[in-house]
Amino acid sequence: MSKPTMVPVKIQTLIVAQAPHPSILVLVPSEDTPQHDDSRVVPIWMGTSEATQIGLAINQTKFKRPLTHDLMIDMISQLDASIIGVDIVRVEQQTFYAELSLHQQGRTIVVDARPSDAIGLAIREQAPIRISSDVLRQASFPYITRSKEEVNKELNDFHSFVTTLSPDDFLPPSDI
Repeated sequence: MSKPTMVPVKIQTLIVAQAPHPSILVLVPSEDTPQHDDSRVVPIWMGTSEATQIGLAINQTKFKRPLTHDLMIDMISQLDASIIGVDIVRVEQQTFYAELSLHQQGRTIVVDARPSDAIGLAIREQAPIRISSDVLRQASFPYITRSKEEVNKELNDFHSFVTTLSPDDFLPPSDI
């Protein structure tokens, strides 16, 4: 069986919700642009604390003392290793599985990781994030964009329709 293609992704948005509601990290393929109708989004649901950690990484927030992800990066660095990237390799029901790849003294070390933790580390180290083409196909949704002109035309058409309505339009059809 051939290994699936890995597709580079970027973070489109992060929605941090308060418990008990889940937070959502939305990934999009890096090569997709808003002009294509075939763009896809991959929502990854996670807890508030995991989303907060990713938010801190995105905003490059620093604290006087290291947080867990900062500690991990310090440990990796002290072991003379570096983060190569994160691969989201499979999804089962709504659970995503990732691998964190490290480089140490000429060898690659692959570690099983939760996507939220691995992505938090990758953001801090500006390492690439990829998703398996199989996972992208299985867990993504279409992200359809329209131009401003299309949206304005649709709004104008709707406005025209609404302004021509009369109360009689809401009467049931009469039996003839």
